[in-house]
Amino acid sequence: MTTQRRAVGAYGERLAARHLTDRGLQVLARNWRCADGEVDLILRDGDDVVFCEVKTRRTATFGPPAAAVDHRKVRKLRQLAGRWLAESGTHAGQIRFDVVEVLPQPRGAARVVHLRAAF
Repeated sequence: MTTQRRAVGAYGERLAARHLTDRGLQVLARNWRCADGEVDLILRDGDDVVFCEVKTRRTATFGPPAAAVDHRKVRKLRQLAGRWLAESGTHAGQIRFDVVEVLPQPRGAARVVHLRAAF
């Protein structure tokens, strides 16, 4: 991955985390990694634990950012969620998988779209 793509991704993750915490969610982990992969954000929403994939795109040429979350990514995130829960010992009322789309705008603030229970 290029340095520029990494920077765009990190920017999107910072905006997504701020957007979600402004709405009352609590960040438990950012960029949690294990040998099997990475989860962008893990949050607490009341008694629930939320595993969040952040997708940032500079243009809509290839469709909305959430379109990049395909069946393979869904399967991987579910696997990683199980591993994180087992390793952390965290208890959850329910588990939810969200996607946050970040679309930087030519002028002004980036557009942030939070898709709750995306899959």
